[in-house]
Amino acid sequence: MRPTNRTADLMWQRLFRRFEGQASTLQGQLRDMLVHALLEGYLLPGQPLPSSRQLAESLGLSRTTVSLALGALADKGLIEGRARSGFFVRQQLQATYLDARRRANSAGPTGRVSWRQRLKLVPTAQRNIEKPSDWQQQPYPFIYGQFDASLFPIADWRECVKESLQSRALRRWAPDHIDRDDSGLVEQIHRRLLPARGIWAGRDEILVTTGAQQAMFMLAELLIGASTHVGIENPGYPDARNNFLLRTRHLKLLRVDEQGLVLSSGLDGCQYVYVTPSHQCPSTVTMTLARRQELLARAERDDFVVIEDDHESELNFSGHPTPALKSLDTQSRVIYLGSLSKTLAHGLRLGYVVAPAELIRELRALRRLVMRHVPTNNQQVAASFIAHGHQEAFVRRLNLAYRERAQVLHASMALHAPALKAVAAQGGSALWLNTGKGIDTRELAARLYAKGVVVEPGDVFFAGARLPRHYLRIGYSSIATERIDAGVQLIARELTDMRAR
Repeated sequence: MRPTNRTADLMWQRLFRRFEGQASTLQGQLRDMLVHALLEGYLLPGQPLPSSRQLAESLGLSRTTVSLALGALADKGLIEGRARSGFFVRQQLQATYLDARRRANSAGPTGRVSWRQRLKLVPTAQRNIEKPSDWQQQPYPFIYGQFDASLFPIADWRECVKESLQSRALRRWAPDHIDRDDSGLVEQIHRRLLPARGIWAGRDEILVTTGAQQAMFMLAELLIGASTHVGIENPGYPDARNNFLLRTRHLKLLRVDEQGLVLSSGLDGCQYVYVTPSHQCPSTVTMTLARRQELLARAERDDFVVIEDDHESELNFSGHPTPALKSLDTQSRVIYLGSLSKTLAHGLRLGYVVAPAELIRELRALRRLVMRHVPTNNQQVAASFIAHGHQEAFVRRLNLAYRERAQVLHASMALHAPALKAVAAQGGSALWLNTGKGIDTRELAARLYAKGVVVEPGDVFFAGARLPRHYLRIGYSSIATERIDAGVQLIARELTDMRAR
C-alpha cells in the first residue's frame, strides 16, 4: 500500500534499516529492501509502490537514489511504470529472478545468527500426520477426525453463545482467571461427562486444557526425563510418540492386536504406558475388558503409570461402551485425557485431564507459565452446551450418522474392493485397512488426491527401523453418505491400476 501516513513511513524505515551494510550503496540497500518486500508479500502483484518523493522523504534519501533503484527493478521486470501513476508491481513477476533471490536469501548473509546450531530441539524433523489444507474443497474427503458442518448443531451452539454475552455471564468469563478454570465447565465434566465413562473424580482432580494435546505435552514436560522409559502402541498416535521423543530416547514399541494393546514382556521396565483403549489409534480396535483389567494389574505389580487417551469414546455403535480404564483404577495409576473438541468441533480446542490432585496442581502451575488459562468464553459456552443437554443429543446424532456412513462404506468396499480388509471396530470414525504389500499407500494417496479423493497413508503411525507402507486409514466423519460409493469406486480403480503395473 502507498505509505501516505506516519505508520507506513515507519514500516519502510524499519525495513530499510534491516538491510544496512548488506549492499555497498544506498541504492543497492533500497533495491534489496524492495525485493524482500516482494518476496515476503508486503507488496502484491498489481499493487502501487510508494512514489519516489515519498520514499526519499521517509528514508532520508535523495530522489535520484530512489529513482535509480526503482528503475533497476523495472529493468528486471519486477515493477512497471505507468504514465502519471507511478510504479506498480508487475502482475507476472520474473520467476527466474525471484527464485535466484530466494535461494540467496535462504543461504543467509554472513554474520547472521545460525539458529540451527542454537536449537536444543528440532520438532520439524519429526514425522507427523499430514492433511491437505484444501481437503474441504475435495469431493471425496475420506479424512479422519475433521469437522462436518452439516452435522454441527449451530442453533444450539448459537443459543449458548448468546447466553455467554449477557452482562452477568460476561462479568464471569471476561476477567483474567490467572490459573483457574471456569467453574461451570469443571462442574459439567465432574457431574456429566466423567460419570458417563464410569469415572468419579473430585473437582480438584480436573484441569481444563486446550485439547488433549496440551494435556499430553504438559504431562511429558512434568514426568518424562532423558532416562524415562515409556511404552507406546505401535502403530500408535504420532503426536504422542513425538511428544515423548522430544524428552527421551527410551521409547518401547508395544504391539497391538484385535483386542488392543498386547501385554507382552515389552512392558517390562516401563515407567509410563500410553494407550488409546476405546478406539485404538489408528486401528480403531477396542481393548477388551479382560485386557484392561490385566493391564491395571501389571501396572500395580510393576509400578508403572498408565496414560489413557480416551478420544472418541462416545462414538460407539454397539450402545454398550467398554468402561474407561480410569473407571477400573483403584490405585490412582491412570491419568485420563478427555476431549470435547474431538466430537464437537476440532477448532474449539477444549480438553481436560483427570489425575490425582497433587499432579493437577503442578499441571495448573505449568499451564499458567504457558498460557495462564484456557479462554474462558469458550469454556462457558461449552458448559452451557453440556448443561442444556445439547452435547448428549449431538453425540446421539453423530452415532447415527457415523453408523450409517460406516455401513455404506463397508458395503461399497465389499462390492468394489473386496480385497481390502478393514479391522473390525465397534465405533469411531475411520477404517484401518491393509492394502497388501504390493501397494505403497503414499503413492496411492498422491494418485487419489489428483482425482479429488483424500485418504491417509498409514506409515506415519509406525515407529521403528522398517515402516510398513501397505496400511491406509479411511475416515468417514467428513464425507457425505451419498458420496461414499463413488469415492470407493475411485479407490478400487486406482488399486487395480497399481496392481496391474
